[in-house]
Amino acid sequence: MRNIRLTVAYDGTDFHGWQIQPNRPTIQGALVEVATRLTQERVMLFGAGRTDAGVHALGQTASFKTRSALTCEQFLRAFNALLPPAIRVLRCDEESPDFHPRWGARAKTYQYRIYRGRIVPPFEHRYVLHYPFPLDEDAMAASAPLFEGQHDFTAFAGPEEEDEGRQRTSIREIFGARVGRIGRSSIWADAFAASSEAPGAQPPAGGSPVEGNRADGEELAFTVRGQSFLRFMVRKMVGTLLEIGRGRLTADDILRQFELRDRSAVGPTAPPQGLFLLNIEYADRWRV
Repeated sequence: MRNIRLTVAYDGTDFHGWQIQPNRPTIQGALVEVATRLTQERVMLFGAGRTDAGVHALGQTASFKTRSALTCEQFLRAFNALLPPAIRVLRCDEESPDFHPRWGARAKTYQYRIYRGRIVPPFEHRYVLHYPFPLDEDAMAASAPLFEGQHDFTAFAGPEEEDEGRQRTSIREIFGARVGRIGRSSIWADAFAASSEAPGAQPPAGGSPVEGNRADGEELAFTVRGQSFLRFMVRKMVGTLLEIGRGRLTADDILRQFELRDRSAVGPTAPPQGLFLLNIEYADRWRV
């Protein structure tokens, strides 16, 4: 039995999230349908995490086991020939029998994009939150690192969260969190280049592969890297930072809610379309 690992990018706009749901288009459902057709087997396909409806990915990881004799290159070509255009398999690799994309993940990086210009380009509206109103970006940037470290993120999760870890706990460790302007022109090219590197490769030192500088464009991004995340956690963090930018909350409110765990005292859940799963890190891959 072979263990096939896929690195997947997708536009989540027209899908009801990652997880298979009856009579609804999902990312996992589309991948399972194609894998079943190619292998003529009953396929169990696992992902590194569940993205919600409308959330996108540039480096999601999935795996399935098969007795098929198709090579990884043949799988790669066939998946991209049969999948909807909004889903692309960037890499296909054979992994060790015990590899699991969820339990083996060492870190995940998400990015939330906010378009700050007066008029959002029609080609970008599916991938950003449009917010042209005044924001104290410096206050947001100063507050973002307060999420770093190990904390109880109950206040920053949905009321019916399903965590990405083995244990039902709201304790999470964030390795890095920052707010800054990014360059729009290189976002897609840089992100796809990063996804095409060896599986499990870490982002370049200093941050995400799509990070730019303040003069690069009209997009503000929150980039966060952690071991795992609660449901809605990144979007609640973004909502809180926006409230800080509006002057309705302060940095102290972040620290206070680690202790008080009051969901009503932090910012609202930001809309899904600005959120991207950028990258998932693993230990050195098994060599076939």
